[in-house]
Amino acid sequence: MARLLFRLGTASARHRKLVFVVWGLAFAVLGLTAVRGTEFSDDAFVLPGSESSRALDRTDRYFPGTDDDGTLQLVLTARDGSPITSAANRARVAQTLAAAGTLGRAGDPFDRERPYVSPDRTTAVSTVELTDPTEAAYHRVLAVAAQARAAGLGAEVGGSIVDPAEESSPAEAVGVILAFLILLVTYGSLVAAGANMLGSLIGVAVGSLGVLAFSAIRPIGDTTPTLAVMIGLAVGIDYCLFILARFRTELRDGRTVEQAIGYAVRTAGAAVVFAGTTVIIALAGLAVVRIEFLTEMGMAAAFAVVVAVLMALTLLPALMRSMGRRALPRRERRTGVTPHRGTFLKRWINLVVRRPVAVLVVAVTALLALATPVLSLHTSLTTPGGDDPASTRRAAYDRIAAAFGAGHQGPLIVLVEGRNAERSVPAVTRLLTGLAGVTAVAPAGVTAAGDAALVQVVPARDAVDRATRELVHDIRDHAGDVAGVRLSVTGSTAIDIDTTQALNRALVTYLFVIVGLSLLLLIVMFRALVVPLMATLGFLLSLGTAVGVTVAVFQWGWAAAVFAAPSGNPLMSMLPVLLVAILFGLAMDYQVFLVSRIHEARRPGRSPADAVLDGFGRAAPVVVAAALIMTAVFAGFALSPTPIVASIGLALAAGVLADAFVVRMLITPALLVLLGDRAWWIPRTLDRILPHLDPEGAAPDAEPAAAAAPSGPAGSGQP
Repeated sequence: MARLLFRLGTASARHRKLVFVVWGLAFAVLGLTAVRGTEFSDDAFVLPGSESSRALDRTDRYFPGTDDDGTLQLVLTARDGSPITSAANRARVAQTLAAAGTLGRAGDPFDRERPYVSPDRTTAVSTVELTDPTEAAYHRVLAVAAQARAAGLGAEVGGSIVDPAEESSPAEAVGVILAFLILLVTYGSLVAAGANMLGSLIGVAVGSLGVLAFSAIRPIGDTTPTLAVMIGLAVGIDYCLFILARFRTELRDGRTVEQAIGYAVRTAGAAVVFAGTTVIIALAGLAVVRIEFLTEMGMAAAFAVVVAVLMALTLLPALMRSMGRRALPRRERRTGVTPHRGTFLKRWINLVVRRPVAVLVVAVTALLALATPVLSLHTSLTTPGGDDPASTRRAAYDRIAAAFGAGHQGPLIVLVEGRNAERSVPAVTRLLTGLAGVTAVAPAGVTAAGDAALVQVVPARDAVDRATRELVHDIRDHAGDVAGVRLSVTGSTAIDIDTTQALNRALVTYLFVIVGLSLLLLIVMFRALVVPLMATLGFLLSLGTAVGVTVAVFQWGWAAAVFAAPSGNPLMSMLPVLLVAILFGLAMDYQVFLVSRIHEARRPGRSPADAVLDGFGRAAPVVVAAALIMTAVFAGFALSPTPIVASIGLALAAGVLADAFVVRMLITPALLVLLGDRAWWIPRTLDRILPHLDPEGAAPDAEPAAAAAPSGPAGSGQP
């Protein structure tokens, strides 16, 4: 592979104009396809194969036209504490309903046949069915609620027409700006920093446009492109950094520009290929959990990583050929003297080598403390009442829950199927009423043929409560208790419960797959058993830290003022699974770039401590810059007002910081020093059957014959 990468890098540099044209055409074609055909799915997070989803499909066939899109709730109360049923309040309610009636059908909560007034007579609810369910109509309903407040009523609007996933914030660009500043400081060259950022931006643009273009074939979830952009941008910047840093090193060693490009792609490019492949496998591996929307998100992000790797191996060499020795700071180009750097990192690793036990204890204790909030992790597919605790939607939800009961707004729909369905409804009602956790049971419809009926069950607790989940299972356990019919549970609450449980099961399965893959890859790479075990346990510490910090911020509400997204809610059910996939890939990146250098330094027979000092000194500066860049990119997304985007961004930022700076730069070198040669032990039988990999293209037989030595002075080859 090393020879192939060398040739690819030099060919891209020699034919840079052709490379620019190819990437430009890819951008144009995918962009035009995306503009003409982008389509998002309305049910992105639905689990098609679940029992509740199948029951919902059958319900739609029996009872078509039951979609409640465009329906809002006006929740009205009396501010002075008087009954909402008093004459004065009735008049105010009638005035409010008349205003809402201009936008559609506003139900009368005082209707004798279908009243919607709380038992304590404090709250009345009008169901508003909008004629034109648009964002403008929603805001007009908000205006009606404001008029009701001015008239002396308490008024909140339940439900929403606006999709919160469509919100965006310029704060996400902060991460890109910070990443560029880190590149500028790292390189000391505006040209090099600009080329790095330009290449990564082109790569993420092509990758994200490819994902959007795919939506012309099959609709995708609206979060899918965001995840692809987030991962593609972060790895793109880092992969460019690894290759550009090696390019600059080769220039300093006296190679010509073209030779430096070839050697940079051969060495650092090989590491990029291995690291990128690891990330791609981890993301594409989400398909093993067999959850459609997770597979979609994983494949989209994996495609973005594929594009990032191709960009680093082809477009970046063309950019490096264009800038030549301007990749070096002006002072180095003029004097040829490399500034001395890395004093802080030298002190860092010297401390680790001198005090490995103390460093190990402090580092592990700190990560375990940060991971402690995982014990209170609470996940849900949706948040009852919406994500924003300060919204009128949440206020309406809370008001109805207080007046009518916590489970009133998350009813379960029981589908009764069978030839005797209509006649069996009374028996089904008695059965369901006798179950624990049921507040009310009411018939909700029957087909003309009498072969299917709907029964609405109001649970005592809200949709995310464990008691409601147990009630769903209880109903299913009694699905055949009424002779001649079969019961199925569906509705949004049941669908959310089934999807969350499927995701939790998928997390366990996927974690075992990833841990096994981690051990296998690292055993093959380092030809050792203890080092891979250390790396895998370190990954689990990083994962625990990422989830723990996210729970503390977005579930507990710590530092809520810093973030735009609302807090105090359960975390999105898919978050832990996505974190396992993404953090695994990134953790293996840092393991490869850092530990492989230590492994290489150990080969001449150095002591474990000397190998750690030498390998760390060579790899740590680039790893630090890469980790800071990834953290900056993810932190920018953590400032998003959309909860799922913000929680993924924060978790990845915390995970990268923990993995790069604590696990890989403190715990791992400390263990390598303590264990010595035992860290690299492998049984002889296993050593004989394992393939030999060269992830950094450093093997002597990988030397390209055409460029085995520099030819010409340091300045030759400049374009």
